Amino acid sequence: MNGARASLLSREVIPFYLSLAALGGAALALDALLHLSGAVWIGRYLGIPGVLLIIASSGYSLRKHKLIRSGKPASLLRWHERLAWAGSLLILVHAGIHFNAILAWLAVWAMLINVASGLTGKFLLGRSRKRLDATRAGLRAQGMSPEEVEELTHWDSLTFDAVKQWRVVHLPITLAFTVLALAHIIAIFLFWGWK
Repeated sequence: MNGARASLLSREVIPFYLSLAALGGAALALDALLHLSGAVWIGRYLGIPGVLLIIASSGYSLRKHKLIRSGKPASLLRWHERLAWAGSLLILVHAGIHFNAILAWLAVWAMLINVASGLTGKFLLGRSRKRLDATRAGLRAQGMSPEEVEELTHWDSLTFDAVKQWRVVHLPITLAFTVLALAHIIAIFLFWGWK
């Protein structure tokens, strides 16, 4: 039992927290590098490529909802994860440690919640799929018929289907982030000192 708990911890929980910690650590390191090199002004403009990377990451969602036909979903998912992570990194450096803009910080927190939600779904969905596939393979190896396998894994299948509904939570979080980010961008255009 302790071995199973340790493997769950090492395979699922630790990588999840390491992904979040890597994002925070990379943002702090890049921000520190800009400060040490006297190039803090660059951070002000990193929001633009950050947003563009996050927009580019939406190709997976467009393919999943059949709004585009090109691209393999598995590869688009990997690109979605990488581009969203890189875009989030740039936006975190762009946000810096400036507490004078409430709307911007709401957008940053919505983005961080969105990233955490995406990573949660990734790890939960992957773990559920592996467990269900392993259980089915084990039952087939014992010589059970497909009907028996389906009957014995019925509740696991229902649980997996429930975990797949995680997207029902992730999409509204994404929408909240999008609305707050757009509001921040519009406010910048309205109140920027265009001289």
